[in-house]
Amino acid sequence: MLFAAGFALLFSSLAAAQDYGGGPAPATTTTAGAPPVPSAPANSTGHVNVDVAANGKFVFNPNNFNASAGTVVTFFFPNAGLNHSVTQSSFADPCTHLAATANTSAGFDSGLTAGVQFSINITDDTKPIWFHCKQVTHCGLGMVGSINAPATGNNTFANFMSAALAIGTAEPTETDNGPVLSGVNAIATAAPSNTAGAAPPKSGSAMRVGTSIAAVLLGGAAVIAML
Repeated sequence: MLFAAGFALLFSSLAAAQDYGGGPAPATTTTAGAPPVPSAPANSTGHVNVDVAANGKFVFNPNNFNASAGTVVTFFFPNAGLNHSVTQSSFADPCTHLAATANTSAGFDSGLTAGVQFSINITDDTKPIWFHCKQVTHCGLGMVGSINAPATGNNTFANFMSAALAIGTAEPTETDNGPVLSGVNAIATAAPSNTAGAAPPKSGSAMRVGTSIAAVLLGGAAVIAML
């Protein structure tokens, strides 16, 4: 009978360790709404991060940079205020979505959105990539950007910005049909999504649970030995 009691103690302790990770159950909290999307983190190898409407202004930050083929560029949209977009355009028409041709697909487009992240993958770093925000008047106010634009000549970012500002309030209103997951010299990797969820469990959690189970097993063995 004492032997059976020892086994009962062993398995009840083991179950408790599996349920709670070897410690008290963690407290749970409830927050209203989706988790806030943070501002763009620092760049890392193979990744460039851009703030959309940085500091509440109609700008991309950075708005002119280089990125080699294979680089993932992620745009971080704010939660508050107006919706914005990252919409590919052309040097000739800075405030108009790049349309498909017989030889190319339509330009990438996040669609008007907020509180999400949107990534594109650079497929050709030998040609410039132009983009703008399609929210009404934003492009005409200078909310444009470029990737791998020439530093000299006619097709520079400065001239692209000047062309957008020259359009001003005459900027055409663009239809918003949601994300476009194609592109020229860069392709969107996925539709915009809120990827700023809760952090994953710490890598040591499984180790702590395993250690707790081992301790219970050893303790149970000791109890049985004493019996």
